[in-house]
Amino acid sequence: MDKENQTVSFLKSITLNSRAWSIWWNLCPGLFLSSLLHSASAALNLYTAVWLSARMITEVAGSSSPRTVISLALAQVLSASSFSLLTAVLKRFKTYYADSASCLYHRIYMDKMFSLDYTRLDSQDTYSLYSQIIQNDAWSSLGIHETVSLFETFTAACAQILGGIILAAPLLSAPVPPGSGSLSLLNHPLCGCFLIGLMLLIALFSSFCADKAQNYWTLYAPKTRLGNRMADFYISAAKDRKRALDMRIYNQSEIIAKFYMEGNTPFGPSSEIARCAKGPMGIWAALSQSVSAVLTVMIYLFVCLKAWAGAFGLGDVVVYTAAIANLFLGISQLSGALGRMAANGRFLETAFGFLDAPSIMYQGTLTTEKRSDGQYEIEFRNVSFCYPGAQDYALRHINMKFPIGSRLAIVGANGSGKTTFIKLLCRLYDPTEGEILLNGIDIRKYKYVDYIDLFSVVFQDFKLFALPLGENIAGSCRFDSLKASSCLEKAGFSNQKAVMPHGLSTFLYRDLDGRGAELSLGEAQKTAIARALYKDAPFMILDEPTAALDPVSEAEIYEKFGAITRGKTAVCISHRLSSCKFCDEVAVFDKGNLVQQGSHDLLLQDPQGKYYELWHAQAQYYYPENA
Repeated sequence: MDKENQTVSFLKSITLNSRAWSIWWNLCPGLFLSSLLHSASAALNLYTAVWLSARMITEVAGSSSPRTVISLALAQVLSASSFSLLTAVLKRFKTYYADSASCLYHRIYMDKMFSLDYTRLDSQDTYSLYSQIIQNDAWSSLGIHETVSLFETFTAACAQILGGIILAAPLLSAPVPPGSGSLSLLNHPLCGCFLIGLMLLIALFSSFCADKAQNYWTLYAPKTRLGNRMADFYISAAKDRKRALDMRIYNQSEIIAKFYMEGNTPFGPSSEIARCAKGPMGIWAALSQSVSAVLTVMIYLFVCLKAWAGAFGLGDVVVYTAAIANLFLGISQLSGALGRMAANGRFLETAFGFLDAPSIMYQGTLTTEKRSDGQYEIEFRNVSFCYPGAQDYALRHINMKFPIGSRLAIVGANGSGKTTFIKLLCRLYDPTEGEILLNGIDIRKYKYVDYIDLFSVVFQDFKLFALPLGENIAGSCRFDSLKASSCLEKAGFSNQKAVMPHGLSTFLYRDLDGRGAELSLGEAQKTAIARALYKDAPFMILDEPTAALDPVSEAEIYEKFGAITRGKTAVCISHRLSSCKFCDEVAVFDKGNLVQQGSHDLLLQDPQGKYYELWHAQAQYYYPENA
């Protein structure tokens, strides 16, 4: 069951919201100070204007001199202008910090993403949990984002309540003069207590109705998440330039139109949410407003009766009605914020479920030996691996030693375990059974960061960023220009770099710079190879390094393969078996098993072997006379 469908106790929701505030405090402390000062200034502006207006009315209704009235009018103007200016400045700061918090919001989850080990990050559960969080935020800022608005509401409500109490306090103590008949009952303490209790009850009931209306938004969160996913998929498809060709050739726009025409979106006018808004959600919201109107009438009635009986003058009527109205408006807002806090607790549980997800890989304590000669030996000892949640093993009983400084080719059909082998080697996953040794020591005993620093990898699904070429090569904002240029030349990218208008400072792609360079798949693959070379790690791993290259570029890479990997232990995964001739050894995988290992020439001497079968399956198209 989703945590968002479970009830969270009020005390627990307070704890969860407080924890979210502590996160915001660490990220953006100015958010809290600016909100407090703005709320205080806004409340002072309101209540000062009310109090000065009341004094003016009292003076005008009385027999005071015009000088007094003019003085009060000037004070009103100066007060209003000063407080308005101060409130506007503070609102600007509050808006600035609120916008800063929105920018920092994703950092909360990105920091967690970077700290999670790959095993946890690659799981479907983690991805689904993160998707829920983002979609809840897109729906109604539910979760950690909502706590920013909650704090602003809290501070504004508390400032209103405090100011209202200060100004309205004399109302109950102001006595009705003797001889007022039945209105003298207003002097009885029980009358005041009854009035306060009734007003509190009405205010709380108004908040209760508003909360009932608000709760429908949270109840529909699972459906809106589905709707957001669908909308993102179909709408982004229409805007995706890479999919534009397929959409036009296969008329896929009809699929998108059909999806919306049949009312599959939860946001349409005939959706369940829309019907709810016109039904129970709207009724509860209207009832909340009606009850608030009743409260306003009661406030005016009580104040006017006391004024009619002679307890205070006309000016005080303005003060007390405004003060009590705003006091109970603050109470209503505070009660509503507490209701929102309780509802938000369910979504905070989801958010913290992700943020509290532990990294399950042992990090180790040993430091890898920094060897200038690159003499690192890797051994797989009876290694088996099964992906979390999978039924079948991806690898079974792998035993292999890497010859130091040699070039190893890994071949096999799709799904034979080649990429899984690389993931284990780089310790993105730990073996289910067996162990992997570095210089005779289990790699789990080494510091994780130290161990992965030994590898430069070009993955099959590598990613480049819409950043300058040099930063993509170095993986850093600062880089050695000469070294980056040398790596690009070794990767066969020097000709493309020469035509780039700003050299290494040229942005890749046009996401951030309209003049950025749009790379072909082959050019991107060369850039990824250059990035691996720039890291200059003892182990060089290439997963399908020439899959997107043209024949000339592929030949150029393999001709330079020895120079590129000189002094390193190189591992190359390839479906093009011609590349195996450039490697010292070939490891052949089949259905998760290492079935053959040896040199290219040696393996071809076994006509019953898997490598022989794979080689001649390709050779018949290149050398039909030998098929």
